Amino acid sequence: MGLDYVGEDDNMQVRIIAGAVVAVVVLLVIIIVMTVLFLRRASDECNKKQPSDCDTLEYRNGEVTTPLFTPAVGVTGAGAGGTGGTGARSYVDPHTYEDPNQAVREFAREIDAGYITIEAIIGGGEFGDVCRGKLKLPPDGRTEIDVAIKTLKPGSADKARNDFLTEASIMGQFEHPNVIFLQGVVTKSNPVMIITEFMENGSLDTFLRANDGKFQVLQLVGMLRGIASGMQYLAEMNYVHRDLAARNVLVNAALVCKIADFGLSREIESATEGAYTTRGGKIPVRWTAPEAIAFRKFTSASDVWSMGIVCWEVMSYGERPYWNWSNQDVIKSIEKGYRLPAPMDCPEAIYQLMLDCWQKERTHRPTFANLTQTLDKLIRSPDTLRKIAQNRGTNPLAPDAVDLTQLTSVSEWLASIKMSRYAESFERAGVTTLEAAARVTVQELTALGVATPKKEVDRRTTVCGCYNYRHQNQHRTITASLRGCTYKRTFELINLMFGQ
Repeated sequence: MGLDYVGEDDNMQVRIIAGAVVAVVVLLVIIIVMTVLFLRRASDECNKKQPSDCDTLEYRNGEVTTPLFTPAVGVTGAGAGGTGGTGARSYVDPHTYEDPNQAVREFAREIDAGYITIEAIIGGGEFGDVCRGKLKLPPDGRTEIDVAIKTLKPGSADKARNDFLTEASIMGQFEHPNVIFLQGVVTKSNPVMIITEFMENGSLDTFLRANDGKFQVLQLVGMLRGIASGMQYLAEMNYVHRDLAARNVLVNAALVCKIADFGLSREIESATEGAYTTRGGKIPVRWTAPEAIAFRKFTSASDVWSMGIVCWEVMSYGERPYWNWSNQDVIKSIEKGYRLPAPMDCPEAIYQLMLDCWQKERTHRPTFANLTQTLDKLIRSPDTLRKIAQNRGTNPLAPDAVDLTQLTSVSEWLASIKMSRYAESFERAGVTTLEAAARVTVQELTALGVATPKKEVDRRTTVCGCYNYRHQNQHRTITASLRGCTYKRTFELINLMFGQ
């Protein structure tokens, strides 16, 4: 009897275990079936929408795109810009795509050419014209907005087309108040176009030169704060600009500055902007960190160096960094520890910020987050901007150069530029003070007998560190007083005398 009881008990346990296993298997099957049905339904729902309405895995940075406007006929494709939040988004290099068109489809919105009206050509570039125009907003097209339109030259090769659209693939990943906003692209008809928001005041360098001396320091610092904020956003997206300069910053009617020109940073063709040819491409030497020039190490830290140069451009109202120095002289001077002098009337705090950006060791430079915070503090405490930075007017390429800020007379000044032989002529003409010298015209100089060969002038002015100053800018710095002014003004007077 005892053996029979044990056997029945064992059979009962086996049946219980088997039943439990079957139940678990059935439950798993039910869960799998429900999951499949749910995913299929979600996929079907998503397929009914425009791609911009769905958070899909195709966006490799995990962003949820925000439609530019309600999807309708004439506008299709991915959302331009993504969200404005920070989160874990990261820039995706379009060059990693085997098919460049795929990157364009993912990051740029296709716009029907019928919704675009070109009004005027406002510039040109390597790929084609830059125009001002209107973009009609779907669905009814009654609302129009101003836009900038970059067009691709008809008949361009496939490589040119891909390079042209790469900028759209880059811009389409960004959405920030201080980064230019991509409205969309036209790729299904000719000409191929990139449509962006319209910036009424154009490039920052040209805008500043046209409005020389018209802004308060606080306004200039506000511009710098906007640029730093935009670059902070890009750095947090793991994007390295490589060509940050005032010419690549655009300004709207409200004086808001926005980072632009993403596609051309790797292929700089303009020799006038100081491109230095090395293996692998051209580098804008005057704006580029020394390690990027020497080793092609482009990082956010090298962008910070460039930000320091942009600060200098802004505070000097669009002057050319390092004036007319050659690229080799610029490189040599930086290696010797030379840094650009403070622009005229530049606050000491802003100049110190520039020097921080120009630290030789890149790990010692501030981050863009640091720069934004510092500029915020300066804006909130305007009194900290009252103290003006001081300079010594020397040039590292001429160690024995005279400190031009200490000159007090015309004779001293002429002696410093090895033109003492004209001292008597100046005195006979009544030009006995620096104030009077500042008002001398080219015609009067000729009457004084000043006639120096241009080649000799170029040599002397380069050693002094002067530069070919644009005629339209002479009104600001060649003013009623040279006594106690910065060495920069003296350089400009030298060039006025001999550089024309």
